[in-house]
Amino acid sequence: MTTSTVDFRLRADETRLAQWLDEFAALSEPDSGPGVTRLAHTPLERRAHARFADHVTALGLTVHTDAAGNTIAELPGTAPGAPALGTGSHLDSVPNAGAFDGIAGVVAAMETARLYTEHDVRPAHPVRFVVFAAEEGARFGQACTGSRLAAGLTTAADLDAKADADGVTLAEAMRSVGLDPAGAASARWQPADWAAFLELHIEQGSVLESTGLPLGVVDLISGSTRFRLDLTGRASHTGGTPMHQRADTLAAAAEIVLLVESIATDSRHHGTRATVGRLDSAPGSITTIAGRAQLHVDVRDVDGDRQRLTSAEIVERAGAIAARRGVGFSAHALADASPVLLPRQITDVVAATCAELGYAQRVLPSGASHDAQMVNHITPTGMIFVPSRDGMSHSPDEWTDVADLARGTEVLAHSLLALDSAFPVPGSEDA
Repeated sequence: MTTSTVDFRLRADETRLAQWLDEFAALSEPDSGPGVTRLAHTPLERRAHARFADHVTALGLTVHTDAAGNTIAELPGTAPGAPALGTGSHLDSVPNAGAFDGIAGVVAAMETARLYTEHDVRPAHPVRFVVFAAEEGARFGQACTGSRLAAGLTTAADLDAKADADGVTLAEAMRSVGLDPAGAASARWQPADWAAFLELHIEQGSVLESTGLPLGVVDLISGSTRFRLDLTGRASHTGGTPMHQRADTLAAAAEIVLLVESIATDSRHHGTRATVGRLDSAPGSITTIAGRAQLHVDVRDVDGDRQRLTSAEIVERAGAIAARRGVGFSAHALADASPVLLPRQITDVVAATCAELGYAQRVLPSGASHDAQMVNHITPTGMIFVPSRDGMSHSPDEWTDVADLARGTEVLAHSLLALDSAFPVPGSEDA
């Protein structure tokens, strides 16, 4: 494959990118603490999608929202019937997040749409600019719900099985913001409708910054297995209950937290990341021994077999800890996604585009899950990383320099054009 010739008019506007980042960052739950809080399937997430729709509609693109809540804008191609190229990311966040995770990819897509329309760049393939719904798993435990529905990896029947901490199911949350979960099957993408997809994202790690490189080309996305461990003991008085007569779920949970860390750092698990990201206990009184506890565990790996075996080992050994301590134990699956090797044909185009633009890059894996991971089940997909300061993400301290984002946006805009040239369209001599 060969890339297109560089169009030097396609230079991203740093001021505009910064303004859009600020505009989305302002859409945050009031009194939620520092950073940005805009959870999946809330009115704020829908307001952010509507803001995106307003901007791209003003550019002359057609926009619709599917039954999954994904917002899709389209720039028509010049070749009738050609499958689409796509780009985009997400606008929901974890609690107290930064202003870049997902949003950087959305504003890069918006700027690409602006560059194409203002400079009358008309690819042969239609180009779709996508904002996925509910990418973060913070509320319902499952990540990438919008893109999973688009890829057919989650079905309408699954939406009643996932619930947030308040017991609100995914289906109920979708209905509360005007979406129809019963019609979610209609959101599924058909492979014949797509040629390729690219997602720009912040790295959420420190490889690029530590090596002084402005861009990364992702070749592999880690998988993730998530589950909940429930512990049941006896709540009783902290002064009246002797130590040897206790069934303390919080003490058992503390031992399990250290178990998870020790498994992920032993010699068998180079590259495994295992985390207890949430620990709840009840009744939550300083003078009462905890009678219940819940741990939410996330296991990530670039090796799918090791990912699942590690999860099974954690469950088995945690159960043994609970039994030794006289504490009831149960495990509940929340979500599971396999690692994805992104196609070489796409990564080669992105790397060649970086070189043509004169931007240094390196190939690297992603430790985080992304919508691209799901979209790759439908169409060949690639990812562009821009640096994260100090590797920080899912934190108010998350930061990416707008100059780095502008470079990434230019690579995105030119890579889509390179893919447009690389993939034959119906009726062409190369088709």
